Amino acid sequence: MNKKPLCALVIGHSQQSPGAVNKDSGLTEFSFNESLSIDIMAAVKNVDIIRVYRHQYRHLPEQINRLNPDLIISLHANAFNTQATGTEVLHYRHSTKGIALAQALQTNLVNALKLPDRGIKSRNRGGGGGYLLRYTHAPCVIAEPFFIDNNADLQTARTHIDQLVKAYADTIEQYAKTL
Repeated sequence: MNKKPLCALVIGHSQQSPGAVNKDSGLTEFSFNESLSIDIMAAVKNVDIIRVYRHQYRHLPEQINRLNPDLIISLHANAFNTQATGTEVLHYRHSTKGIALAQALQTNLVNALKLPDRGIKSRNRGGGGGYLLRYTHAPCVIAEPFFIDNNADLQTARTHIDQLVKAYADTIEQYAKTL
């Protein structure tokens, strides 16, 4: 019997360091994505999902690598100036498989939320998620489907939560078929 592929679904940030916050609702990046991850897990049927909580960022790649996943998606939400809008997915610039995963996820997220397509963005090993993207062994992407500090973007994500879950689930299932 073949084992199912494994996806590490990383909840961006932590309860102690919750990431970006919507100042009007008080909703944090961490709390939005923790709830989202539960829904994604329930929607994915042909891939095993393990949710990963960050303890210390510098140890996160090692923590994930010990799980030996086939793919990694780190759930985040962007923030800038309460006006910026759109969807983007980050990948490590030298990972061909990471680029393919980023493009598939970007397409599905843009189709789900209908926010401006900010494209996929490559990162080096430095800041902006580059450390995680570079030092994990499996293809890894960081998803930024909307700007949580933009009330309209947040409302779009909340209104289209089922489509957002499906975008992630479909990407995971589709990518796993290429393994």
